[in-house]
Amino acid sequence: MDDHNQRVIETALLCAQEPLTVADLSRLFSEDVATTEIDAALLEIQQAWADKGMELVRIATGWRFQSRLSMREYLDRLTPEKPPKYSRAVMETLAIIAYRQPVTRGEIEEIRGVTVSTNVMKQLEDRNWVEVIGHKETVGRPGLYATTKQFLDDLSLTNLQSLPMLEDTAPMAAVEQLGQAIMEFDATATVETVITLTEESTLDEVTGDLIEEVTVEVEIVTDEAAETEEIVAVEEAEEAEEAEESTSESDPAVDEPKNN
Repeated sequence: MDDHNQRVIETALLCAQEPLTVADLSRLFSEDVATTEIDAALLEIQQAWADKGMELVRIATGWRFQSRLSMREYLDRLTPEKPPKYSRAVMETLAIIAYRQPVTRGEIEEIRGVTVSTNVMKQLEDRNWVEVIGHKETVGRPGLYATTKQFLDDLSLTNLQSLPMLEDTAPMAAVEQLGQAIMEFDATATVETVITLTEESTLDEVTGDLIEEVTVEVEIVTDEAAETEEIVAVEEAEEAEEAEESTSESDPAVDEPKNN
């Protein structure tokens, strides 16, 4: 593709209010342009902006220009309004839906161990991060929640496979912390650090609980054994007294000698 057509694509992307797909970009030209040429032009534009404050990225709904994370602290000074802060419950719920979708509200509550309030789900739906995509064929036919393309766009992800991989054995807290790190665009956060720190603390807690449970069980067994020995000793003493009494009753009486 020549420089003129490449400049047209670049200008369209800079002026667009929403991400543009290859099909959208192909409509810029009156003549037929192969998708392979547009793809090649996009890669060249991406390389041309590699050392600038903005970057060309591909997300779920197409291609768009966006500022780099390194520019965030400066751009925030132009916007006095701070981004909304989400509670731990909201972030945990979002992380569960993202990694376990499609998932019902009851399954979310089972994983978190607490009830999911209506306000939590409303915040996620109002942000257009989750939506009901169907109903599970079970009692009550509960809704199945999944993430939206808006969720992927806000995180600059092309698809769900782009989400950071988590170990199956990682505790739920790791999912929540990872979700929080992603939503805050913390470039220093990694899956390994989040999981490692959480697993170590959880291991200590589990070990402590296990030792406490074993100690309690040993104390119970010891108490039960002591009580059993005491009961047996009392029973043996009672049996000995009864045997002695029965023996004395069965012997003939001995008369004292009379004086003549």
